[in-house]
Amino acid sequence: MKFAAILSLGLLVVALAVPAFAGDEKSPLDFKMKSIDGKDVDLSKYKGDVVLIVNVASQCGLTPQYEQLQAIYDKYKGKGFEVLGFPANQFGQQEPGTDAEIKEFCTSNYSVEFPMFSKIVVKGDGIHPLYTFLTSEETNPGMSGNIKWNFEKFLVDRDGKVVKRFAPAVKPDAEEVTESIEEELSKSSG
Repeated sequence: MKFAAILSLGLLVVALAVPAFAGDEKSPLDFKMKSIDGKDVDLSKYKGDVVLIVNVASQCGLTPQYEQLQAIYDKYKGKGFEVLGFPANQFGQQEPGTDAEIKEFCTSNYSVEFPMFSKIVVKGDGIHPLYTFLTSEETNPGMSGNIKWNFEKFLVDRDGKVVKRFAPAVKPDAEEVTESIEEELSKSSG
């Protein structure tokens, strides 16, 4: 009886230690998310595209990056490129609005047309499994570590693998970003 109790406790500890993403997710594009309009979106629909995943905020000093994100989206979208915006309120409470308010802000101030998603947690307690995946050494070796601020960017290749990570201060239209996008767009999936 004592052995069964210890075994049960041990199994419970192991089960709780398994990360929230420990399913079949082998790519950030294996997750299902909610759009900013509340619709279910399977990110696998973006497999075959080059994708820039960005945590965004409306009241941040970096908020003008929305304009640059839209510009690179416009420049490359016809070539198999997507920008996916994930509002988050973890840094200075700079995204306090509802999804509807965020959408209104983005469209009226920056004419955002790239896919936007429902607000999520990207760091700390309650972190969304997508961001656990993006920041974990187990699933994203070499580019892991906590999100440092709003507008951190992850570039995902056509096969769904994270190939670059850009710090928040790196502008979306910076040469290092656009060259990386163009390099990935020139490759076929495989």
